[in-house]
Parts: sequence; C-alpha cells; structure tokens
Amino acid sequence: MSAVIQVSELSKAYRLGVIGGGTLREDVNRWIAKLRGKADPYLKLGGAHQARQEGDRFWALRNVSFRVSQGEILGIIGRNGAGKSTLLKILSRVTGPTEGTIGIRGRIASLLEVGTGFHPELTGRENIFLNGAILGMTKAEIRRKLDEIVAFSECEQFIDTPVKRYSSGMYVRLAFAVAAHLEPEILVVDEVLAVGDVGFQKKCLGKMQDVAGAGRTVLFVSHNMQAVRSLCSRCILLQDGALVMDGAPNAVVSRYQDAARRLEIGTDTAAGDEKLRRGSGSVRFSSITLEDCKATARFEFELGETIRFRLPYKVVRRVENLSTAILLRSGAANECVTSVRYCLSDKPLAAGDTGEVLIELPETPLRPGDYTLYFWLGDALGNPFDVVDGLSAPLVISTQKSFEELGYNPAHVTGFFSVESRLLAGKRD
Repeated sequence: MSAVIQVSELSKAYRLGVIGGGTLREDVNRWIAKLRGKADPYLKLGGAHQARQEGDRFWALRNVSFRVSQGEILGIIGRNGAGKSTLLKILSRVTGPTEGTIGIRGRIASLLEVGTGFHPELTGRENIFLNGAILGMTKAEIRRKLDEIVAFSECEQFIDTPVKRYSSGMYVRLAFAVAAHLEPEILVVDEVLAVGDVGFQKKCLGKMQDVAGAGRTVLFVSHNMQAVRSLCSRCILLQDGALVMDGAPNAVVSRYQDAARRLEIGTDTAAGDEKLRRGSGSVRFSSITLEDCKATARFEFELGETIRFRLPYKVVRRVENLSTAILLRSGAANECVTSVRYCLSDKPLAAGDTGEVLIELPETPLRPGDYTLYFWLGDALGNPFDVVDGLSAPLVISTQKSFEELGYNPAHVTGFFSVESRLLAGKRD
C-alpha cells in the first residue's frame, strides 16, 4: 500500500531555560553556573535523560524514521518521557521538528489532550461546531453529522450546558466523537482515552477499527498493552527519544515489557517507587519472581501452564499473624480475576526474621492476555505491611493453538477463564 506518512531522521530539541526555572535565587545561581561553564545545580534529569542533554538543549526525539501505509493502525508505545507525545504533536503540526523531514498525505484529526479546542463558556453543541471547524470540517458537514456525534458522545442530556461544567470524562467523549466523525485520512489518538469509562473505551476502540476498516489510518498511543495487541496491525517502540523496534505488535510489546520487568525490590527499581509501594513497612518483600514448575524465571506462560510466585521477605519490626495475598487483574477497568491468600505465621515474628513464600497456580486456565499483578503482606485483620501494585510489566498468557482448538478468538474479550463444556443438544448437520 502507498505511504500516507513518511518520517525521515526526525529530531526535536527543547532548550533548557536558565531563567524562569524556579525562585529568583535559583535563577541567579543557574546563571552564575552557566557563566562559569558548570552544570545546572538544580538539574534533576538523570540516567538516560542526562545522556539526551547537550549543553542547554534536551533532545526529546533523535533520528526517528518510519513510514505508515494507508489503512494501518500503528501503535506507538514506550515509557513516560520516551517521546511519544512529542512525535504526535509534530505529526499533528502542533510543533515543528528541529531536524528531519515529514511527509503527510491526507487530512489529520488529532485527539492529544482533554478539551483541546474547546471553549469553557460555550455549550457542548457550540463546541462541536467550534472544534469541528478547527479540525477542518465545514459547517454543513458538522450539521449533517451533529446528531450522530451527540449520540456517540453520550452527552445528549447536557449538550446545551457550558462545557466548563463537564467532567473530564465528558470532555473526552465529546472531543473524541468530533474527531472520529471528521472522517480524516489519518486519526491521531493519544492516551486521553484512559479518562473515559470502560464502556466508552470499548466504543472508541471499535470506532478506530471501523476507521481503519474504511481504508483510513490510525496512530494510537497507549499504555494499555492489551488494547495495543488486539487493535494495532503494527507497532513501534520509542526509548529515550529513539526508535528501537518496529514490527508486529506482539513482538514489540514483548520487548517493551521485558525491558520493564524489574521486579527486584530496591530504591532504584520500579517496585521501589513509593507510588507503587504502600503499607507500614513492618515487613517488606525482598524480591518478586515468577517461575515455571522447573524454577525457570519468566513472565510469559502458555495457556494451561503451572505458574509459581516466589516471594522472600524480611521482618523490619515485630509483627503478629503475618499473611500474604496475590491478586491477578485484567481488563480496562482492572477487574480482579483471581486472588489467593494465606496465613504465614500464627506466632509473633521479630525484627530481622526472614522467610519465603512460594505459591503455585497449577495448570492455570487463564485465557491469553495481559494480567496485572498485585502483591500484599499484612496481618490477619487486613492491615498492610507491604503492598506492591501497578507494576508496568504484567503476567502474560499466550497460546499457539488455533481458533478451532481454542474454540474462540483470543483477540475478542470473552472472559478470563476457559472451563470444560459439552454441547448436549442443538447441533444440526
């Protein structure tokens, strides 16, 4: 197919300002440090981000090249700060590139931020006309599609109310409805769909599939790997502003998740992040390992394989009735799929005591997909000592079986478990 987007050696740099970074004292100290040829004393960028800084410029993107064919749904994934949103802003002509070239054939509709192009004092109906005009729709085109846009947004009851009274979810529904009905050759969607509820997210994903099915192109940025796997026909991975992989969604998502699987508990790892770690700290997990029945550590398992969780812990302060729990979650709403809970000790444990939990899920019947993990240590009353939640690398269940062998299409959300069943009547020859 012909290319509708051609990106060649694209780079984007932002200037790190000396003035305006904080208090007057900090600004003066920055200015003095720059005159002496020293680094910014208040610079908080580190690690990989530091390597992307040259002098007073920070490279959000560096030498990115790819092409997108007509009718493709391209997933763009990567960690926060990888350059995904910057790339979409350049493609949407919100900002220009520092280096490189972009070739775009066709009209683009972009949904990058909640409420972009909306005026808070205008009603939902008035903002449809305003936003539609900004996106390139004619007044006659908007009138013709008005009822369809309002129905899709599910905001009929409040369509004549000023949008300043709308919730963020209503903003997203209305903004997406306008963009989706523009009938652009290229639809660009950032992570804003995460604000909507589960039902609306599914409707949006279905709409994007319809757009691609009509021969138009979709660029989709998301941290929902399950949606990327099922929706996208191709995927690219950005890391520290560079494109590191371009290929089939399953392969690219697997590489991204492999890089994110740092479950060793420490201050410099993902699981050491206070946002992912809660509890009193009286007992702490020392590490978290997923393994098969041969004690091989891994995160991807075949349908029906045995999964083990190895969880060593250390007691920091004296506790009683130590218990542990594991939850597996899935779906856009992070529904609880299954959970196990065990009492580890009826006797008091003293500071310095250590132990290890080994929990097995035999022949796990979970259907193929991504399952978010939740680990808990606490007492019999439910008071948490250590909670590790929200890790970016989930448990992945996959299968090589055909649709006929499975009896269903894994890409379709049809539940979390496979159960034995027999058809006793109703089949016709």
